[in-house]
Order: sequence, then structure tokens, then C-alpha cells
Amino acid sequence: MTWSRRHAERHRTDRIGWLRAAVLGANDGIVSTASLVVGVAAASASQGNILLTGVAGLVAGAMSMAAGEYVSVHSQADTENADLARERIELEKDPAAERRELTAIYIARGLEPGLAQQVAAQLMTHDALGAHARDELGISEALGARPVQAALASAASFAVGAMLPLAVTALAPHQGLIFWVSGTSIVFLASLGAVAARVGGAGILTGAWRVTFWGAIAMAITAGVGYLFGAVV
Repeated sequence: MTWSRRHAERHRTDRIGWLRAAVLGANDGIVSTASLVVGVAAASASQGNILLTGVAGLVAGAMSMAAGEYVSVHSQADTENADLARERIELEKDPAAERRELTAIYIARGLEPGLAQQVAAQLMTHDALGAHARDELGISEALGARPVQAALASAASFAVGAMLPLAVTALAPHQGLIFWVSGTSIVFLASLGAVAARVGGAGILTGAWRVTFWGAIAMAITAGVGYLFGAVV
């Protein structure tokens, strides 16, 4: 038997970083833009002003999502790097204590003490920092922070999501604009939730319902505010 051959498997954990950012961006793009359009329309604005407001919201939202996601994920990366730097120093100062620490982790996971010692020794000989990063700190390559990737995914997905209610705004009649934007946005959100759940391996109906419910709440509240200020004007 040769140990170099590996059984090919496809897992979904390597999608977590970009999938989370993409779903969050698209969801925010649909909800934010649709809510903005519905709120401004409820305040009796003209269709041209509504469309202009939506476009401005798309640009501002995409830039905000990119900046916010970059800062957030970069903060995570900074924390991971700081932990790795500290672990590297501890490995240099007292490798025996670090080996015992790793052994204790494997014993807690169910290995016999003797086997746990052997596993810890072999893994530390192969890649000590990698073993501690993975098994002590919970840092892996698949789940590691990627700020630029997350920022680009968020900005692009927000823009794509925002374009959907904007397209409806441009094509729908002014009289029924609120109903057209609200109705189609709920369909867009349900589709997004279903696709995200499918890609992530979760229940499709649960994913669709979760995204649609909160999106509908946001649009309803914004429409109420628009009606309130529209009545005052």
C-alpha cells in the first residue's frame, strides 16, 4: 500500500471566506438598495430622483462594504499573525513544553497517551508551528483571513445585488414602483438564500426563508419612514 495516494474529496470549508463575503454583499446590496428605493418612492419622489438615489446608494454601499470587510478581515489576520509570532517564540524558548501541550491536546481528543506523544513528536518534527497553529490556535489555511479577497468579493457582490432592484426601478411604472421593487426584491432574496444554502450545503428552504424574512422587514420599516416623511413634506 502506498501512503502517497490520497482519496479525492471535495469539502465546503474552503469556500467559507469568499462565500460569507459574497452572500453578505449581495444580500446587503439587494436589501439596502431596495429599501432605499422603496423609502424614497414612498416619500413621493420622482422616478428620476429615485433612480439617481439608488445609483448613489450602489456606489457608496459597494465602497463601504469593501472598506469595512477589508478592515474587519485584516484585523482578524493581524490577530492570527500575532498569535503565530507568539507561538513561534514559545517554540524556540521551550520546545519540550510545547510538545507536552500538543500531547495533552491529542489526549483530550481521544488518543492514548503513548500514541499522542508519538503524534506530537512527529508533527513537531515535520512542522511544529503548523501543528500548533492548527491544533492549538485553530488557524488553518482554508479558514485563514484573506482581507483583499473578502473586500473584492463584498464590493462586487454588493454591486451585483444592488443592480437587481435598480433594474426594476428603471423598468417598472412609477405608479406601482413600490410594489414592483418590493415584490421582485423578495424573489431575489429568496433565490440568493437558496443558492447560498445550496453552495454551503445547508437546507435550501431554511436559507431562503432566513434571508427573505429579514429583507422584507428592512424594506417595510424603510417604506414606513418614507411615508412618514412624505406626509410631512
